[in-house]
Amino acid sequence: MADQGHPDHQLKRIVLPSGKTIEVVYFEHPAAAPPAAEAAATPPALPAPAVEPQVEERDLHVCPDCSSNLVYPVQWEEADETHWHITLRCPNCERTEDGVFGQEQCDVFDDELERGTDALTRDYKRLMTANLSEEIDRFAKALEVDGILPADF
Repeated sequence: MADQGHPDHQLKRIVLPSGKTIEVVYFEHPAAAPPAAEAAATPPALPAPAVEPQVEERDLHVCPDCSSNLVYPVQWEEADETHWHITLRCPNCERTEDGVFGQEQCDVFDDELERGTDALTRDYKRLMTANLSEEIDRFAKALEVDGILPADF
């Protein structure tokens, strides 16, 4: 969900639920503006009143009810150019919450999710290595004592 601003375009990285990352580029060129003749032909529309999303500033990975730091996003979509509408879930107390959060807050949340993913991946690899090592030791011991027969396969 990183956001990089440039004078002529804006780049947003979005991580999909599948884990795939896509980049969306928004271009803002003067050439993209409608011709002046067409603009004069249509009456100017009154600008819609800007509705500022209500943004709550807090660590999104921490549950406000039980203080668990395991909160994760269930669903998210862009609310506007600088805010995200996210559904959060706490696995500890089963609390779910819908909210609109600013880009900076979401970037911090994304960094925290990445740290958690890295920690889970490291633990998983250690566990797999330990389990495989244990299986190899049992298999070697069974071979030593002739505990494996052709009928076992």
